[in-house]
Amino acid sequence: MKDAVVRARIDPSIKADAEKIFHGLGISTTEAIRMFLVQVNLRRGLPFGVELPPDSDIIRSSRSRQSSLDCCYDD
Repeated sequence: MKDAVVRARIDPSIKADAEKIFHGLGISTTEAIRMFLVQVNLRRGLPFGVELPPDSDIIRSSRSRQSSLDCCYDD
């Protein structure tokens, strides 16, 4: 019996765009979420790679923090 409920707040435009794609695939949003969760369980992780682009501000900020820390530990 399917009785677990998943709720998430999503930007309405992201949801609408995804639902158009799901409609084209002939599946509902619920079916797409179910497929995603099944794949997570089968693969024991996300069913796709998660990466930041090489020119991401997050990566630059991280490298800057790391180099600041590295200079403190120079022998």
